[in-house]
Amino acid sequence: MKELPLTVRRSIELIGICLLGALIFIGNDIIMPVLMAFFLSIVLLPIYRFLRARKFPEVLSILLPILLGAVFIAAIIWFFSIQISILANDFPQIQKNINYHLNNLSYWINVKTDFSTQEQIKFLNEQSNKLLINAGNIIGGAAGSITSAFIFIGLVPIYIYLFLSYKNLLLRFVFVWFEPDQHRKVQEVMKEIEVIIKNYLIGLLIQIAYITVLLGGILLLLDIKHALLIGVIFALLNLIPYVGALIGNLLGVMLTLTSSQELLPIFTVLGVIGIVQFVDNNILMPRIVGSKVKINAFAAILGVFISGSLAGISGMFLALPMVAVLKIIFDRSKIFKPWGLLLGDENLIKNPMRFPKLRIRLKK
Repeated sequence: MKELPLTVRRSIELIGICLLGALIFIGNDIIMPVLMAFFLSIVLLPIYRFLRARKFPEVLSILLPILLGAVFIAAIIWFFSIQISILANDFPQIQKNINYHLNNLSYWINVKTDFSTQEQIKFLNEQSNKLLINAGNIIGGAAGSITSAFIFIGLVPIYIYLFLSYKNLLLRFVFVWFEPDQHRKVQEVMKEIEVIIKNYLIGLLIQIAYITVLLGGILLLLDIKHALLIGVIFALLNLIPYVGALIGNLLGVMLTLTSSQELLPIFTVLGVIGIVQFVDNNILMPRIVGSKVKINAFAAILGVFISGSLAGISGMFLALPMVAVLKIIFDRSKIFKPWGLLLGDENLIKNPMRFPKLRIRLKK
């Protein structure tokens, strides 16, 4: 068969990427629970194999890992709800602290600008009225989001059960797509994908635990109010690459502001978060995950924002494992190898404009 021209092949690749994005955007309510279940089923696969090796019935070998995961998630929700109830009990003091900070801010604005207190109050009232006008839409959207979240949570365990139950059929489906001489490479890709996803997601669970203990424990020793809540919130938001850490910092500062009339605790919280992040990013997480697939920061951040815009919070959470899986496939494919190079973290010192050898595609 005559090979298609390079421009035609590149056009087909770009059209395929656009169609994939459109498919995720249109059907994210269906696709994201399936993807989440696929990744989680890979994490639970070692437990399933362990139970099957000890002659447990297949149904029980599938249900026990799912139940274990449900108990773990319930424990996180229970711990989080306790911290929220503690925060709610301090509401009168929080209201007092907020008024104190708002008065100080108003005074500073009066000194530094011509924006008087009356104008500030007028501005706040206008914004409050706008918020009230849109309150119905906000509540309706929130109710829709909660309903979608419950549907999402309800579907994921069902999909996990089906993935583990029909795993051999799914594996056969993948193999029959390829010629027999390519089966060895397909098997290598699937094994590598399994290792990457398993290491990444298990690493995230371990990361939640040690960030909560480290951050919450240090802040607790430094007598910061709601230290454990700050630790839990930051640990959970840190599941969203890059963006979550920024939001976690902001929420940590807001919680500290509302629980104290002094500014020193804010710098304490930011400093401790910075130290914990440094230890997490440079020492603990690389050793825990041990991933052979390296994604550059630009591709990771862009992947997070694109996945978030197409599929919401679940898309942001699954962005890095999805990009890692795509890189593994691209690196093993002759057609898509340049895309794998684009996602990788190889930072060339030499300029391909000056060194023609760097313009040639590497062969594997």
